[in-house]
Amino acid sequence: MPSLTLLGQSVLSGVFIGALYGLLGLGLSLSWGLLRQVNLAHFALAFLGGYLTFQLAGRFDPFVTLAITVPLFFLAGCALHWFLSRYAAGLLNTLLVTFGLTTIMEAAIQGIWTADFQRMESAYGAIRWKIGALYFPLPELVTLALAMLLCGAMWALLRFTDFGRAARAMTEDAPMAAAFGVDERRVGYVISGLAAAFAAVAGMCLALTHTLAPVQIYAWMGVVFAGVMIGGLGSAMGPLVSFSLLIAIILFRPAKF
Repeated sequence: MPSLTLLGQSVLSGVFIGALYGLLGLGLSLSWGLLRQVNLAHFALAFLGGYLTFQLAGRFDPFVTLAITVPLFFLAGCALHWFLSRYAAGLLNTLLVTFGLTTIMEAAIQGIWTADFQRMESAYGAIRWKIGALYFPLPELVTLALAMLLCGAMWALLRFTDFGRAARAMTEDAPMAAAFGVDERRVGYVISGLAAAFAAVAGMCLALTHTLAPVQIYAWMGVVFAGVMIGGLGSAMGPLVSFSLLIAIILFRPAKF
């Protein structure tokens, strides 16, 4: 039997990695559930955000780089939505097109930063606190806080604002929503832009907590993809809930795994 300290630290590590998975899955859940676009390029965008953070960290604080990457990625998300909407791409076609974009971005990342593993060195990486027998690294705590903050803010936006009601109405019945004055194009651009902006934040967290390699795009894709489906498409809190549920199942029913 493992010691309680080892078990506790393992659970804590699971919570931290689950938060990163949830943050990665937030944008995918929104684009898939609300826009009916299976945007596999979301993962490549997240890694591109990580590499840009890695590159810019030589001149700026990693958190300051978000002032560059978030607006840039928001515009990229809007451009992608324009492209997919222009050609009226269906669910399967968005899957194929964005997978192609993923391979293009992977090749571009390899061409610029090579296929070698890259690790961003920052002052935050060495900061950790010990509470009892457990260690709490600052980068992982920041990732957890950002995941909870962004998922909670997006949930509130969709539930309590006119924009959120318009987005949900558009998803349920686009022609009827348009008849009541919902601008489907504007709502779509905002959602796609936000999803890409969330990828930029997830990329910064990736660079803070993990080594980066282009081939890892596909390794993260499978787990997050499954988590988004379990948590519910279009749900802002779904990705976090799904990974929390998985951790609880493993803890209380370990014999089944």
